[in-house]
Amino acid sequence: MNEVIENMNKHEASLAPYATKNKDAIRLFPEAMDIRPSFFRDIDRIIYCLSYTRYIDKTQVFSNSKNDHISKRMTHVQMVSKIARTISRALNLNEDLTEAIALGHDLGHVPFGHPGEAILNRISQEKTGRMFQHNVHSVRVLKDLEEHGKGSNITIQVLDGILCHNGEFVSHEYFPVPRSKEEFLNLYEQCYVDKNLLKTLHPMTLEGCVVRISDVIAYIGRDIEDAIRIGAFSKEQIPERIVQVLGSTNREMINTIILDIIENSLNKPYIKMSDSVYQAVKDLKDFNYHHIYEKANTSETLNQYENMFRFLFDKYLEDIANHNTESAIFQVFLKDMCPSYLEETSPEQKVIDFIAGMTDDYFQEQFHINQEKKKELP
Repeated sequence: MNEVIENMNKHEASLAPYATKNKDAIRLFPEAMDIRPSFFRDIDRIIYCLSYTRYIDKTQVFSNSKNDHISKRMTHVQMVSKIARTISRALNLNEDLTEAIALGHDLGHVPFGHPGEAILNRISQEKTGRMFQHNVHSVRVLKDLEEHGKGSNITIQVLDGILCHNGEFVSHEYFPVPRSKEEFLNLYEQCYVDKNLLKTLHPMTLEGCVVRISDVIAYIGRDIEDAIRIGAFSKEQIPERIVQVLGSTNREMINTIILDIIENSLNKPYIKMSDSVYQAVKDLKDFNYHHIYEKANTSETLNQYENMFRFLFDKYLEDIANHNTESAIFQVFLKDMCPSYLEETSPEQKVIDFIAGMTDDYFQEQFHINQEKKKELP
């Protein structure tokens, strides 16, 4: 068995000086080792968790599309993982840690993507005084909700990379900020109350930095392809100054940015893009926001989503107050949660946890079912 463990860890000695070593993995709670390195074990726990399965029916950008080739959250997560592992392997970083962060980074996303997240954030602040952000909730899913409310005991390095992954903010240079378990937990709690903190987060590992930029690389060209597929966009709209640097297709963009990062980051304690590629990525992201993301949903659709979220939130909160055990929140969610979760979690947070975990289809199904029940009341 010792030989097997050595085989599983043999790549450890050849990692780059700035890579994160498996022997330095930190868990929330101590546990017995098995043949798997720590971050390899985290990958297994993430891909087998129930939240990972629900990626399959969660919006990436375009909701309710009838085109089966439009990206879902699962597609995006797999692309982030592949891109991040490519960069990590080229830089001789810890691929297991990189993959675990990438596969878990969006577990906290809600139905209908970022518009749904914004709505649930408004509700959360109104009802609990705490913010809802998908990166923070992704940590909560693994730390507090999986395994029936006991958590999966994922390493701090993976949880930290997930917390700090946010690809909405593009940087010229990504550098790690080392932190202890206690510092991570304090940072995590602060994210619920400090709305400006999200913009300043830096992962504690280089692998976390790789995932953060890989998140951008994975969506920035693919979202254009998806918009073209549904007839909402034309490739010719991309400014020529961006095309000249990055290319005009998703394949060209991914290849250009990855090679640029590798060239500028090899044997360095940071992840960096060249000036020209960084500016082009930044410009393309801004361009996408104005021409794709802001137009992905009409104002009528966004208002409809808002009404649906608020209706279901109020309904489930009422069901908890009335101990309506026939409600889906009891039948599907609360009945399987451990006593500590049930006793220590507020009714409002229970509803947020339930709604945030829903797939798009299940959310819409629940809305229509409960709406019909309301009509039947005398």
